[in-house]
Amino acid sequence: MKFVTFELNGSDTWGVELDQRFYFSGEWTAQYTSLLDFIRSGAKIDREEVSDWESVGEEDVQVKAPYLPPKNIICVGKNYKEHALEMTQQDPGSIPSDPILFTKPATSVVGYGEVVEAHEKVTSQLDYEGELAVIIGKRGRDITQEEAKDYIFGYSIVNDLTARDLQKKHKQFFKGKSLDTSAPFGPVIVSAADIDDPQRLSIKTYINEEIRQDGNTEDMIFSIAELIEIISAGMTLEPGDVIATGTPSGVGKGMNPPQFLKSGDTMTISIEGIGTLENRVK
Repeated sequence: MKFVTFELNGSDTWGVELDQRFYFSGEWTAQYTSLLDFIRSGAKIDREEVSDWESVGEEDVQVKAPYLPPKNIICVGKNYKEHALEMTQQDPGSIPSDPILFTKPATSVVGYGEVVEAHEKVTSQLDYEGELAVIIGKRGRDITQEEAKDYIFGYSIVNDLTARDLQKKHKQFFKGKSLDTSAPFGPVIVSAADIDDPQRLSIKTYINEEIRQDGNTEDMIFSIAELIEIISAGMTLEPGDVIATGTPSGVGKGMNPPQFLKSGDTMTISIEGIGTLENRVK
């Protein structure tokens, strides 16, 4: 099932996308006022029930980010070998032996179609990073790799936009990753049951229709299960937490010469089985 949040008649609601129509239920939205509330509840929706809900065409609504994460988005750096190499002039010593972890605040989240600020007064090196996002569905700590799949609600897309000059200036990742609008998220969350193998999904990023990233989640250095085990060790994960699992090679900084984003650029990220996240820089 593809869960989605959208604006209808001036108000945000949530529902299920099916065949380019958005289905929603007053009964369900009265009980769970947001998609985050629904995820936290652990409730299940019968697929056959959805066809009896009210529906609208996608042209009649504005898709929003699925929700604002309750905590910072948990991000993983250099989780694809070729990306680690492109960022360090092919230095094999740059490939991490343990995950590089950092966060992005909820204030950086925007949805499908929303404008991404160029922040030209702050940065001249804004860069894109298409990533598979894992949505946690159950509270847990010290989760083993074998248990990890039981804690996943579903999967989505995150664009981990980065101000490379700020990243270098401040030494740590937080500021360069946290500018407003620097975390496009969505457009949908696909339930875990509908993704046969999250470690075999194509990820492609286009800038103005030019393909820049063409990777696959099978190339992750640390798998989703490994990441959940490592991140949850001694630290509680909660329903609605978002883990951005890293980006394949092909980012602007890795090009020769570097090709950073500018006002007017359109970023399109497609992940197999999930959909397409598109935003324009302005």
